[in-house]
Amino acid sequence: MATIGQISTGMAVDRTLSSSSSRIIGVSLSPSPQRTLIGAGVMSGTTHRQLSLSVRSINTNEDSWKVKVYAENGAFDLGVMDPSVEPYKFAEPRTSDNDSRRRKTKIVCTIGPSSSSREMIWKLAEAGMNVARLNMSHGDHASHQITIDLVKEYNSLFVDKAIAIMLDTKGPEVRSGDVPQPIFLEEGQEFNFTIKRGVSMKDTVSVNYDDFVNDVEVGDILLVDGGMMSLAVKSKTSDLVKCVVIDGGELQSRRHLNVRGKSATLPSITDKDWEDIKFGVDNQVDFYAVSFVKDAKVVHELKNYLKTCSADISVIVKIESADSIKNLPSIISACDGAMVARGDLGAELPIEEVPLLQEEIIRRCRNIHKPVIVATNMLESMLNHPTPTRAEVSDIAIAVREGADAIMLSGETAHGKFPLKAVNVMHTVALRTEASLPVRTSAIRTTAYKGRMGQMFAFHASIMANTLNTPIIVFTRTGSMAVLLSHYRPSSTIFAFTNQRRIMQRLALYQGVMPIYMEFSDDAEDTYARSLKLLQDESMLKEGQHVTLVQSGAQPIWREESTHLIQVRKIKIG
Repeated sequence: MATIGQISTGMAVDRTLSSSSSRIIGVSLSPSPQRTLIGAGVMSGTTHRQLSLSVRSINTNEDSWKVKVYAENGAFDLGVMDPSVEPYKFAEPRTSDNDSRRRKTKIVCTIGPSSSSREMIWKLAEAGMNVARLNMSHGDHASHQITIDLVKEYNSLFVDKAIAIMLDTKGPEVRSGDVPQPIFLEEGQEFNFTIKRGVSMKDTVSVNYDDFVNDVEVGDILLVDGGMMSLAVKSKTSDLVKCVVIDGGELQSRRHLNVRGKSATLPSITDKDWEDIKFGVDNQVDFYAVSFVKDAKVVHELKNYLKTCSADISVIVKIESADSIKNLPSIISACDGAMVARGDLGAELPIEEVPLLQEEIIRRCRNIHKPVIVATNMLESMLNHPTPTRAEVSDIAIAVREGADAIMLSGETAHGKFPLKAVNVMHTVALRTEASLPVRTSAIRTTAYKGRMGQMFAFHASIMANTLNTPIIVFTRTGSMAVLLSHYRPSSTIFAFTNQRRIMQRLALYQGVMPIYMEFSDDAEDTYARSLKLLQDESMLKEGQHVTLVQSGAQPIWREESTHLIQVRKIKIG
């Protein structure tokens, strides 16, 4: 294998992954003298001045390459770009690529009656499932234990495939009581909710929340099942909330209730949730998805508990309440990742805000290198139909283009009629959308990374890989460098080799990362050669292809701590 180029910095040069024939290639770590467009601001090379603006759209004139950026506070003329500089290029469509491992956006599948068998879990994994979600609102520990055991069995069979396990807590849901048969509500009809248990009449049903009367006010709008039905509060007594039906429908047992613009005063983590969390600790799940997180205190409380249990489990917050939006910056800062849970979010807040909030949550997570999942109603029609609506296809594409790490299926795979077809649709749409995304090939914003060597090298490794159209190989014990590389969204796959099974499974959630388990030897070249052979055996690399190798991150492997390295190597067999 010939090394054709490298970038290194530090007090010493690491010779273990270089050769005497190596030559430095032209990648500059200093600002370019040309004016360059960047993702979150503008760097002027002539004045070396950083301007902060939020870019909304870009117009270019092909003849003069004159660039105008439209931001929230107006348009900025960035001057004339050198036509020889091509900061972006577009990939060719890859609609014929059926390998789910080439898709960069990950797929979360909820496991339920339609998908809980060994056969179906295997088929979902082969179709493209990256994360198996356990919805603790349904089923019991015994049924979820079977799913966990099956996923772990699947993982044990492969070194280059991993399905992460996510335990999704039920949270403090307010629900209506049981009814012997559905009650049809008509527009204008008076209907009541009572905190008395066991009430089921044609005009009154129970709710499971004792403070329901105190939480609602006259004039509030109650939403049933996320807005499938709505009622206006007209009056209340000590134990009864009297309403008038605005939008009617069929009220069944245990329907979810929201108050528009308000969150219930229930604790975010209930007694049942703590039991489920303990179940997750015992089974070493990879992620918790915590429902109805109102503030950062909830996240700190759970993390402190996990620390006392010595449990290495990441905390994903579900942004789905009015309170969570008010406290969004501190919640995102405290968590390990976020889920845009659009169902309840659209029930507690005006629905026209949901697309904007989705974009904002994705942006915040990406800015601080945390994974983000877009969930709810992505292929809702496929609960009962074998093909999606065109709007659903667009919804998936928008989430991918906005930069979500993962997109989620709920009822579609849990109890829908076509779970495999739903995964196939999500895979195909995500893969096609990814092929149309622009590829960054210009080195920019280098001054932002002073003192953060790992981030700088992750950024420049991505630029180099994009420019040369090479995959990236990284070896990691903690996963940190693979996460940084994912943040910069290189156009090719990030092959993340790790000797830790837990890290391998966790990385399954991150966009663009293909985690692979491998024992590391003391000889760097031996480990590197074995990694290439594995990729070649799986037809993921070919002889003559180039790869970008990154040696940086939190824990040095085969290098001095003061040395960081990027190499480009050409694959040779023998």
